[in-house]
Amino acid sequence: MDRREGDLIELALAGEFDVIVHGCNCFHTMGAGIARVIRDRFPEAYAADRTTEYGTRDKLGTISTALITRAGVRFHIVNAYTQHHWKGAGVKAEYPAIKSCFEAIARDFDGARIGYPLIGAGLARGDWSVIEPIIDTALAGQRHTLVVLPG
Repeated sequence: MDRREGDLIELALAGEFDVIVHGCNCFHTMGAGIARVIRDRFPEAYAADRTTEYGTRDKLGTISTALITRAGVRFHIVNAYTQHHWKGAGVKAEYPAIKSCFEAIARDFDGARIGYPLIGAGLARGDWSVIEPIIDTALAGQRHTLVVLPG
């Protein structure tokens, strides 16, 4: 896993990534964090989310995707269903779902330049020391980069 500081979305718009990934809940919310920014800036990604079944736990560990084209730059946004919901206290990140999502990304985007934030370790309150090796294993052999905001 490579790691760099920056703004994941701006890096994608600059042509640095073929695929960017963010964690989603199963209720078509995309209402906070990077998901909200993606929903607002890339309605195609929100539309892809809304084609999936609302609220079902069966969606955990799956992905939906949208092809984005802006100013001649093309990349995919992956909505990774890594948590069932966002309500209440405690950890919302579901580690087996994170594993399944990244295995699907490795399969569907083999050879692509993949970027992602601290998926599951922010608003979903998961433990990055658990999540990091899950992603690293699932994306073994792929070009993938953790992008963290500076500061």
